[in-house]
Amino acid sequence: MPAAPDSDRELPTTPRGLRTRSALVAAARRVFEGSGYLDSRLIDITRAAQCSAGTFYTYFTSKEEILAAVLEQARDDMLHPGTERVDPHDDPVAVIAASNRAYFEAYRRNAKLMALLEQVSNIDPEFRRLRRERADAFVRRNARSIESLQNRGLADAELDPLLASRALSSMISRLAFNHFVVDAADDRAPGDYEGLLVTATRLWVNALRLPLSDIGDDE
Repeated sequence: MPAAPDSDRELPTTPRGLRTRSALVAAARRVFEGSGYLDSRLIDITRAAQCSAGTFYTYFTSKEEILAAVLEQARDDMLHPGTERVDPHDDPVAVIAASNRAYFEAYRRNAKLMALLEQVSNIDPEFRRLRRERADAFVRRNARSIESLQNRGLADAELDPLLASRALSSMISRLAFNHFVVDAADDRAPGDYEGLLVTATRLWVNALRLPLSDIGDDE
């Protein structure tokens, strides 16, 4: 594979530069989602963005680097999917249900990219590293939430928050992958979305030994 993507490249400093870079990333996302990673060419991306190859190389050095930028955008969307309306000190079951719903909705928006990441990480060690860092970010965030619940006397105090987070985060991630990626690839009708949400949340709540409330009514 070519050289690893350069994640340290500085962003443009002018509004025009930021707009051009954003247009390239948006175009690349459309091309990757439509053609897959291996069959996508730089010329496809520049045509979709209506710019020259010279413009592309002003902002990115390779197809790998722009894919990394596309995936970083998706990662931010999924790590911060819009649960600001939920106070972390609200009923913990309601918070978990709302967080799971926001994560599944973000996964649905980015399902094609998650399929790409799964494929590319199997052949490129750099993207395997990016995938691991992405997963670790979710694990660390959820571990902090579990530890907070333990400190409030709500969650099982004997659980290691990091290990518990790794197990529960992996469960949610694979449930989302199977629901939004695998079933779609097999041309199968997706399962019951609300059932998925309620089951995932109930398993999370039971694992932490939280007092169970009405999981199905979190909105």
